[in-house]
Amino acid sequence: MTRGGRAAPQADGDAGLLAPGWTGSPAANATSDTAYLRALLDAEAALTRAQAALGLAPAEAARAVTEAAGTARFDLRSLADRARAGGNPVLPLVADLTAAVGAEYGPYVHRGATSQDILDTATMLVAVRTLAPVLADLTRTERALARLAAEHRDTPMPGRTLTQHAVPTTFGLKAAGWRSLVLDARDRGTLVRAALPAQLGGAAGTLAALGAFGAPDALALPAAYAQELGLAAPLLPWHTLRTPIADLAGCLAFTTCALGKIAADVLTLSRTEIGEVTEGSGGGSSAMPHKANPVRSTLIAAAARRAPQLAATLHGSLVADDERPAGAWHAEWEPLRDLLRLTGGAARDAAELAEGLRVHPDAMRRNLDLTHGLIVSERLSAELTPVLGRARAKELLTGLAHRARTEGRALGALLAAEPELTDVDLDDLTDPARYTGSAGALTDRALERH
Repeated sequence: MTRGGRAAPQADGDAGLLAPGWTGSPAANATSDTAYLRALLDAEAALTRAQAALGLAPAEAARAVTEAAGTARFDLRSLADRARAGGNPVLPLVADLTAAVGAEYGPYVHRGATSQDILDTATMLVAVRTLAPVLADLTRTERALARLAAEHRDTPMPGRTLTQHAVPTTFGLKAAGWRSLVLDARDRGTLVRAALPAQLGGAAGTLAALGAFGAPDALALPAAYAQELGLAAPLLPWHTLRTPIADLAGCLAFTTCALGKIAADVLTLSRTEIGEVTEGSGGGSSAMPHKANPVRSTLIAAAARRAPQLAATLHGSLVADDERPAGAWHAEWEPLRDLLRLTGGAARDAAELAEGLRVHPDAMRRNLDLTHGLIVSERLSAELTPVLGRARAKELLTGLAHRARTEGRALGALLAAEPELTDVDLDDLTDPARYTGSAGALTDRALERH
């Protein structure tokens, strides 16, 4: 600490002080500077191994580069500082890795590649490694939501449209709908992850340098390279064909916003005056000891507000000029890492939210009665029209609905006083729990999806 209590400048990396949504998550570790360095080194070592496998480099060179790439002799701070000179961190890394490999096999480091080949490939590795825990957390979330949907298949609650009570629904159907979104996200994430490709094209995407180095079939190397890394083999070099980034951005934004829908509903339903659900372990307040804030939902909602704009930046980078772009590629790095982190943090929080969510059927029942029976007016209109005729049914329900609101009386009691309805089973017609339509069957259908 300096005098006056101010913190001294720190040279270490971002600890995530202002990012509680992703700090400490698997995604945070998988996207750290150290993780990116690991991916860059993995990309460089795999390139030499792939060339060795095709007879373009000695096996000893592959072993030497792989061994050097696996040691902790690279200074992140120095690499970051020196990246400014060339505009990306690959150039100083290649220099350091070449020196580490030594004079005999150093010339085989980075041979035939360009900086973008390595950084794009490393980014794909980081994405693949980050999506693994994301998909695991989505699986946790959907399983917890499936349990909630099955348990509350027939638990009635108010359906709300445009912020107001509409007709009754069930919490089971709501949870099943949440789960459907999570499964949509899981399926998209699985497909995108499997399709993320390696990048190898050389200076202008022609693989010309490989021919200059004696490769009889330069087209064989990208597939061998991808196989070394466990990535998809690219059909073409994609330096300015940014479909993989756009697909990844769309998948991540969709996932975060799908989880944001769940969070938005929980935030509404957990309001003090509604109280239909609560988070299992709410957060405290610095000023109000009585509060148990819905922190998991809050953090997910915050991530969902940021994700679309980050994806928009990445989609904007599709407009990449020439064979390798100035600025468009560079603009992707930070927003993509931010988006991976936000999605990873949101997936972690969603799993914790779903597994700990507490449902309060008594509050749901209480809220169903807030409108004194008006929540079933749609059903009454349909059921009473054959008895009274359309015009009379509308006139009667309009008048009694007004009285129910102004007098605070139950609509069922007012209907029971009408001589025209003495033969109608009003108890059944005015019970919100008996007007949930096909909610149960729809829940069952949703739960059949695996």
